[in-house]
Amino acid sequence: QHWLEPNKSICKQMKSHPPYTMCFRVKFYPHEPLKIKEELTRYLLYLQIKRDIFHGRLLCSFSDAAYLGASIVQAELGDYDPDEHPENYISDFKIFPKQSQKLEKKIAEMHKNEFRGQSPAVAEFNLLLKAYSLETYGVDPHPCKDSTGTTTFLGFTAAGFVVFQGNKRIHLLKWCDVYKLKFEGKTFYVFGAQKEKKAVLSFHTSTPAACKHLWKCGVENQAFYKYAKSSQIKTMSSSKIFFKGSRFRYSGKVAKEVVEASSKIQREPPEVHRTSITQSRSSPSLNKQLIINMEPLQPLLPSPCEEEEVPLDEGESL
Repeated sequence: QHWLEPNKSICKQMKSHPPYTMCFRVKFYPHEPLKIKEELTRYLLYLQIKRDIFHGRLLCSFSDAAYLGASIVQAELGDYDPDEHPENYISDFKIFPKQSQKLEKKIAEMHKNEFRGQSPAVAEFNLLLKAYSLETYGVDPHPCKDSTGTTTFLGFTAAGFVVFQGNKRIHLLKWCDVYKLKFEGKTFYVFGAQKEKKAVLSFHTSTPAACKHLWKCGVENQAFYKYAKSSQIKTMSSSKIFFKGSRFRYSGKVAKEVVEASSKIQREPPEVHRTSITQSRSSPSLNKQLIINMEPLQPLLPSPCEEEEVPLDEGESL
């Protein structure tokens, strides 16, 4: 899947054959979702996180998976009611790609007890807090092979460039330490510094087109999260006749500008129209259309976190 470029004609970007499937998604995940001002924005981010969970993009432990699942059930069903919710009511929700009876039982237990009394907005907020503390929050995984031929997944987050092998994050290069991204044919290069030493990481993609797509995603994320002002982003001059490579660069506001602009919004909060429970249950045909066309990261296994996480007790109440 590719992002549409707003400054180009849509029809020129459609290289496959109709019918086309397009969907709205969060492109840049907020670095601190707890600072989102409006409930509507939090709800839209909640929908994206919910989709990430279903597609196996969000790695988490069994207990975290139960917490995320219970948050979704509470947000969409409300408080547990024995008259309305039969014994296996959680199985009606397709929350995870692999959903065991043990996990469903734990979700039901937490929904009945720990989440009682939470409004949809509070349950959604708590899900965002939990998701934000996980290593794969906001990661759009790109399958590659490293220099040894091992399958890896590359991603870009608000923190920096990340590399996963299986369910374990093996590299986190912060944006302040990344000074160049480059692609040649099927090979993608990341030039950076680790512990004051220069480092060059190289990865091999399946096709040159996949490599250029990976590079484009990296260029956009680096510009969005790294710079304080959009005017700091370097553009490619058209005067260079013998210039090799792509002239593509990110255009638009950067993260800091977006946060500053949103803090100045003065209006009545927009009304939030949430989907009903019958619409929110996952339809197999719809999910086949929306699911990412690549091997997903497998969920439900813990991985060590190298960065400071949001304390878990902060996610239990608003």
